[in-house]
Amino acid sequence: MKEVTQYQKPTLEHVSTNITNTLIYRRFDFKNKNHQPTWHYHPEIEIVFVNEGSGKRQIGSHLSYYNDGDLICIGANLPHCGFTDSFSNKRKETLIQFLPDYLGATFFEISEMKPLLKLLDRAKQGLVFYGNTKKEVGRIIEKMNTKTPFERIIDSILILKKLAESKEYDILNAEGFAMKAETQDNHRINKTMNYVQSHFKAPISIDAISSHVNMTPPSFCRNFKKVTGKTFTQFVNEYRLVHATKLLSEQQESVQAICYECGFNNFSHFNKLFKKHTGKTPTEYRKELNFTIS
Repeated sequence: MKEVTQYQKPTLEHVSTNITNTLIYRRFDFKNKNHQPTWHYHPEIEIVFVNEGSGKRQIGSHLSYYNDGDLICIGANLPHCGFTDSFSNKRKETLIQFLPDYLGATFFEISEMKPLLKLLDRAKQGLVFYGNTKKEVGRIIEKMNTKTPFERIIDSILILKKLAESKEYDILNAEGFAMKAETQDNHRINKTMNYVQSHFKAPISIDAISSHVNMTPPSFCRNFKKVTGKTFTQFVNEYRLVHATKLLSEQQESVQAICYECGFNNFSHFNKLFKKHTGKTPTEYRKELNFTIS
């Protein structure tokens, strides 16, 4: 993983003044990669569809791994990272961004739109959709590529309607995770997340990370738990475990080698945490993916 050597503040992605469209539609593939900041948030709601393949989800304090494409709805000001590490020539990521009032300040307040308004409120916690919802909405999103700006607005309402009516979704974060803390806290969390991404393969002490964000260890621990709902140690271990699930599905290394590759220094402890996190041992997890080690 490329090391992040310089701290950057969270990037605010917004509807640029030189763009006349109220809805932003972008497609990425192996030729046109999505170079998102490692950890960022923005006032726009974001819907992301990855048509196939695998990758990590890091949305708020939630960490997980997908291996059959993804459909995610991210509410305003919910921090997240990009969802794909690299692309094959068959994998595409499509992203839609729009402000909560992109159809007018009161549009979603009319009675017919109340279910959509509730969806946008739930999205503040991060939503991942699966099953037929992912397939149907994914098809609509990809077909928007050839449509006019007006037709995309109509499709966006249809997408929101289908997502609002769907029961095929999981909520990713506890309520209230969206960035409501002081700006200084946001910058510290951003700096912490970038550090973990770059250094998770090695031991990370509380003293080291506290010094990195210019806080005392007790203050850092309190602040991190307040913002994320997790201890720093829990978060680092989860990040390592999600990386382990990725390696188990994509590489032929032994389980023990993957354990150390992900930053764990005790194989027994790794197995215990992995089973607690996924409900399966690493070996069982790999077998379910029909991955045979030579």
